[in-house]
Amino acid sequence: SLRGSWWLGNGNGSVVLRGKVPGCVHTALHRAGLIQDPYYRFNDVMYRWISLDNWTYSRTFKTPFDFRQWQKVNLVFVGVDTVAQILINNVTLGRTDNMFNRYSFDITSVIKEVNFIEIRFLSAISYAAEQNRCHKGYSIPPACPPPVQKGECHANFIRKEQCSFSWDWGPSFPTQGIWKDVRIEAYNHYHLIYFSLTSFFVKSTQKWHLEVEAIFDVVSSKPIVGLVTVNIPELQTQQTFNVTLQPGEGSIVLLVNINKVRSFAVEAWWPNGHGKQTGYNMTTTFIMEAGYQIEKFSKAYFRTVELVQEPIHGSPGLSFYFRINDRPIFIKGSNWIPADSFQDRVTYDTLQLLLKSAADANMNALRVWGGGVYEQDEFYDICDEIGIMIWQDFMFACALYPTDQNYLESVRAEVTHQVRRLKSHPSIILWSGNNENEAAIASNWFSIPYADREVYIKDYIMLYVKNIREIVLAEDKSRPFVASSPTNGLESVKEGWVSQNPYDTHYGDTHFYDYSIDCWNWAAYPKTRFASEYGFQSWPSFSTIKKVSSTEDWSYTSNFSLHRQHHENGNDQMLQQIGYHFKLPQSTDPIKKFKDTIYLTQVTLIALCIRLKVRLFCLFTAVVVCGNATNASMFVWILNNIGALAACLMYEYGGKWKLLHYFAQNFFAPLLPVAYEDKGVLYIYSVSDLHVDHKLTLRVTVYTWSSLEPVCILSKGGVTVKAQSAVPIYKESINDFLERCQNCTRKSCVVTFCLMGEGGLQSPMNHHFLSSLKDAVGLEKTQLSASVSQQDDTYIFDLHTTAIAPFVSLDVGSIKGRFSENGFLMTEKKKVVMFYPWEPTSIEELEESLTLTSLVDTV
Repeated sequence: SLRGSWWLGNGNGSVVLRGKVPGCVHTALHRAGLIQDPYYRFNDVMYRWISLDNWTYSRTFKTPFDFRQWQKVNLVFVGVDTVAQILINNVTLGRTDNMFNRYSFDITSVIKEVNFIEIRFLSAISYAAEQNRCHKGYSIPPACPPPVQKGECHANFIRKEQCSFSWDWGPSFPTQGIWKDVRIEAYNHYHLIYFSLTSFFVKSTQKWHLEVEAIFDVVSSKPIVGLVTVNIPELQTQQTFNVTLQPGEGSIVLLVNINKVRSFAVEAWWPNGHGKQTGYNMTTTFIMEAGYQIEKFSKAYFRTVELVQEPIHGSPGLSFYFRINDRPIFIKGSNWIPADSFQDRVTYDTLQLLLKSAADANMNALRVWGGGVYEQDEFYDICDEIGIMIWQDFMFACALYPTDQNYLESVRAEVTHQVRRLKSHPSIILWSGNNENEAAIASNWFSIPYADREVYIKDYIMLYVKNIREIVLAEDKSRPFVASSPTNGLESVKEGWVSQNPYDTHYGDTHFYDYSIDCWNWAAYPKTRFASEYGFQSWPSFSTIKKVSSTEDWSYTSNFSLHRQHHENGNDQMLQQIGYHFKLPQSTDPIKKFKDTIYLTQVTLIALCIRLKVRLFCLFTAVVVCGNATNASMFVWILNNIGALAACLMYEYGGKWKLLHYFAQNFFAPLLPVAYEDKGVLYIYSVSDLHVDHKLTLRVTVYTWSSLEPVCILSKGGVTVKAQSAVPIYKESINDFLERCQNCTRKSCVVTFCLMGEGGLQSPMNHHFLSSLKDAVGLEKTQLSASVSQQDDTYIFDLHTTAIAPFVSLDVGSIKGRFSENGFLMTEKKKVVMFYPWEPTSIEELEESLTLTSLVDTV
C-alpha cells in the first residue's frame, strides 16, 4: 500500500506541505496549521481558492519486492478525487475523471527499485466548467445552484460527489485528493479482483442457493483450469467445482446448493426489529493448474427481497412495499448524506456511532441519497451486522446529465464497479437510478421549452434505462431496481420512464416539502404509498453552533445565521411555523433569545411536525389498505449532518441527537398508540410492528396544564392490537370526552395515553394537544432540577419539576453521548433519565455542562 505521507503542492509551488493518503488538500492544510477549521464561520467562501487551484500529490517509494519475478504489476487506485494525470517515473500512465471508479494502471514496464509517483490534479470547478463549454448543441441544466447556497457551477458535468459543489443543507468544498487506498499489486497467472455472494430461495423446492461470482485478471495467454471448493461448516455444506479461466478478464459463476434439510436449518438475515442478522462463515479456495492458490474468507447471508407493486382492493393505483423473506416489512428510517465534507475524516468509529444511533431509534432502513457518495465498505458491513436495510441510489441528483460517449463510458465503469463491490451485502434491498431527476423533467424544474423536452427525455432514458439499468440487471438479479426517486414505479415504466406526475400518491414513492403550511394541519399531508423524503428545517444546538462561530454571530438575524441558511427564506419560514402554535421568544438578553429560538425550531419544526407526519403516514396507510400497515414506509429527511447549518436533520455534526431523533425513538417504536382529530372526534389507533396479535389495555390520562395531578383516567381493557397493522382502538367526541373529564377545556387540558400488556409489554407514552400551546391556559413557570449519579458506565439523571413541563430538553454541551429520552412532556414530579456516554466523562463534568430547558423557559 502507498498509504501514508506524501508531498502536496499547489499549482505555482507557493504552498508545499506534507499530506496524508487517504486524504484531501483541505484536511492536509488544516492539519498543517495553514488554514482554520474549514467549517468555522464563513470559511467555506474564504477558502474557495483551495478548490480553484491545481494541486499535485507526489512521493518516492521503494518497490518492496523483486518486480522482475512477476508477470504483471499494477498501480491501483480505489478512489481518486477526481480529475488527475497519473505519472510514475515521469511516464504518464493515464488519467482519472470519476471519483466513484476504480482505476488500475499497468506499470510492469516502468516500475523500478526506487520510484517517483505524481498525481497532478485539475480543479474540479475548472474541469466542470470546461466540460460544460465543450458540450455543443444544447445546454444541460442546472448551470449553477441558487445564490443562497454559495456554491459552484456545473456539478452535473463531473462524476464527483454532487453535494460537494453545495446543497441546500451543506457547504461547498469541492475537494481534491486520493480519498481511498492506493496500492501496488503484483501477480503471475491470475489475480482476483471482485468476489461476491448472493442468495436465492426457490419456493418450489424449499431450498436455498448461493451464487458465488469471482472476476479475475488472467495474465496467461491460454485458459487456466483448476478447482474451486466452497465450504460452509455451520451448514455442513462443501462443494467442489471444476472451472476454467479465460485470458483477459476471466469470470466464473458457481451455484452452491444448500440441501433441503440444511435449508430448513438456515437462519435468514432479518431487518432490525424483525429477527437476527445471522451470517455464516464461508471459505472459498481457488487451486489452479499454475499452482497459485487463493483462499477467500467471507460471510454468507440468506435473505430474499421483493418490491411489491400490485393492485389494492378498494383503491386506485398500485402498492409499493417490500417483502423480506416473504414477510411484508414496514420501513422506518431516514435519508443518509455523506458524514463529512472531507471523506478522510469519516472513520469506522464515526460510521459505527451514526448507524448504531439509527438502530437505537428503532430504525430499520436508510436511503443512501444520490447526491453524495457510494459509502465505504465498512458502512455496509455495519448495516449487515445491525439489520439496517439500504435503499441505494446511484450518484445522480436534482439535475440533468450529459450522455456523450465519454461520459457514458465513465458511468458504465462506475456502475459496474459499484454493483460488483456492493452486491454481496444483504442490507442493500434496492438500486435506484437517481434522486428527483424524473420529477425534474416531469415538473419542468429548469424551464425547458416544450419543443425541446423530448431531447432531455431521450437523454434520461439513455443514461438511467439503457445504461445503468442494463448493467444492474446483468450484474445483480437478486434485488429490484427503480429508475428514480420519487417515481411511480411500474406506472412510470408504462408511461415511458418519465411519468406525467411522479408525485402521484397512488403509485411508487413520494417526496414532500411544503414549509408554508401549518404543519399541525394533518389534512395538508399526502396520503402516499411510500414517503421517501419529507422534513422541516431546524437549527442545531447552541453547543454545536458555538464551535464554529464567534460571539457576534449569536443572533438569529446575524450575518452568520443568514450565511448558514442555504434555503431561500428558510429562517423566516421557521419563525412562521413557530408562531402558528407557540409564543416567539421575547427575552431582552440577545444570547438567551438566540438559544430559545434554536430550541423552539427543534421542538416545533423537527420534533412535532415530523412526529405528526409519521403518525399520519401510519394512519393513512391503515385507511388506504384496509388496516395493513406494512404496505407503506417512510424515510425522514435527513439523518446526519455536514457542518452546523440549518437543515432537516436528525443528528448534529458529530452525532449528537437532535430532539427529533429522540422523538423518532418513540414514533418508530414497534408498538405505539397514535391519536388525531377529525370533525370534532378523537381517534386513537394502535400501530404495531409486532409479529403476533396482542390483547392490551389502553390507558388514557388527562391533565390540566396547571396541575401534576390527573383530572381523568380512562382505561379500556381487552384492546386487540393487530400484528403489523394500524387499527382503530378508541373513538369519542371531543366534547363528550372533555365533559367526562371534569369539564376540561381544549385550552386547559392535555391528553396522554399508552398501551400496556402482560410480560412487561408497553408502548411509549404518547400525547395529544387539544389546542396550540400558545393558547394553553394554566401553564406555569416550573422549577426544573436534576441530580446526577453513576452506575457502571451509565449516568442517571433524577429530574424534579414543580409543574407540568412541556418538551423538557437535557443538554450537556459538547460531552458526547445520548440520553435514554429527551424533549418529553413531564407530567409527574419525578422522572429518571439515563445518559450513555460515548467517551469518558464524570458526574462533575455532566453537572457543570447540564442545561435544562422546557417550553415555559422561552416565554
